[in-house]
Amino acid sequence: MTTDTYQAVQASNINKRSTRWAEFLIQSGLGLCALVSIITTIAIIIILGKEGFSFFQHVSPAEFFLGTRWVPLLEPQSFGVLPLVWGTLLVTFGAAVIAIPIGLASAIYLSEYASDRVRSIVKPILELLAGIPTVVYGFFALTFITPLLKGIFPDIQVFNALSGAIVVGIMVLPMIATLSDNALSAVPQTLRQGAYALGATSYEVTTQVVVPAGLSGVMASFLLAISRAIGETMAVTLAAGATPNISLTFFESIQTMTAYIVQISLGDAPAGGIAYQTLFVVAGLLFVITLILNVLSQKILMRYQEVYD
Repeated sequence: MTTDTYQAVQASNINKRSTRWAEFLIQSGLGLCALVSIITTIAIIIILGKEGFSFFQHVSPAEFFLGTRWVPLLEPQSFGVLPLVWGTLLVTFGAAVIAIPIGLASAIYLSEYASDRVRSIVKPILELLAGIPTVVYGFFALTFITPLLKGIFPDIQVFNALSGAIVVGIMVLPMIATLSDNALSAVPQTLRQGAYALGATSYEVTTQVVVPAGLSGVMASFLLAISRAIGETMAVTLAAGATPNISLTFFESIQTMTAYIVQISLGDAPAGGIAYQTLFVVAGLLFVITLILNVLSQKILMRYQEVYD
C-alpha cells in the first residue's frame, strides 16, 4: 500500500468516526427531548395523584363527583364538582354547535370549491385566528360580544355562558377548518373523477364521496377541537364569569373547571389546606377528560382511516 493510499484510508476512517459521533449526539439529543416530555407527564400525574389522594382523605368521592354545590372557600364548605363540570360542558357544547358546522363548511369550500387564489388568501387568515392570544379573545368577548348580546337579549347577565361559548367557538374554528381541509384534500382525485364519470353532481360528489372518504380525519378534528374547548382558560374566565351553578340557560354566569383553577392559582386559598387541594383534584379531572378525548380521537383516526395507493 502506497503512502497516499494509506493516508486516504486513514482520512476516510476519521470521517466515518466523526459521522458516527455526530449521529450519536443527534440521536441522544432527540432521545433526551422525548425523555423530558415523558418525565414531565409522569411528574404531573404523580403530583395530581398525590394531592388528589390527600383530598379524598377528607372528602368522599361520592360527594365530589355527585354533589351539586361547589363552595370550597366559604363556610359551610361543599365540594360537589358537578357545577364546574356542567359549566365546562355548557360552554363546550355551545362552542361545538358554532364551530363544527362552520368549520366543516369552510373545509369543504376550501378543498372542493375555492380557487387556488381564494384558498391562498382564506386559509392563512383562518390559521391566523389560532395565533391570537386567548386573553385577547376574552377581552373581545367582554367588550364586543356581550354588549351585542345584551342588545338582543336584555335579560342576559354581564358574565354569561353564551358569550363564552361564542368566543371559544371562534377560537376552535381554525382547528376544525384546517384539519378537516387537510383530511378532505388527501382524498385522491380518482375517487372524484370516478363519481363524476358515473354522472354524479358536484354536491353528490362532495357529500357522498369526499366527506365519507375523509371522515376519520374530520371526526378527529372535531374531538381535538372539543378537547381544546374544554381546556380553554382565559377567554372563558373573562367572558363566562365565576359563579358555579347548574343552569339550563346560557344567559347566566357560570364557572368552568379551568376558570376555577385560575381563581385558586391567584391565591384565594392558603397553600396546604383542603381548599387548596381542590386545585389538584379539579386539574386531575380535567386531565382525565382531555386524555380520554385525545385517545378517542386517535382511535377513531386509526379505526376509520382510509389508505389509498
